[in-house]
Amino acid sequence: MPDYKDPRKEDIVYGDRRISRPDLSLPDWEIPDGKYRPVPIVWFTGALFVQIFFTSFASLALSSMSGWFVIILAAAASVTIGVWTWRRGMNVAGSGWKIATVIMLAVFFALTCLGAITRI
Repeated sequence: MPDYKDPRKEDIVYGDRRISRPDLSLPDWEIPDGKYRPVPIVWFTGALFVQIFFTSFASLALSSMSGWFVIILAAAASVTIGVWTWRRGMNVAGSGWKIATVIMLAVFFALTCLGAITRI
């Protein structure tokens, strides 16, 4: 039977790497408080929330205005949100995230148009 060391009492070393420490029980390459790296879902969700907030606000606040004005404003906002999201880092994300972001922006723009089309 091999002699297994207790990781709570002593370091466990494999080759030249320490794989467990008594104080943390984490491998030496693991950095639990490492640098934050944004991921595409953060950019996607940020764009989603801004799009939902702005289109809802524009539809409600401008409900007495012409539907064309709301549609043009929503189109400009959708393009601006898309550019902002791409500059935040979506340009280096996978193509699935890019496609999902464009579809999401288009769907919420279409919903805004659907609500405003009755006032044209």
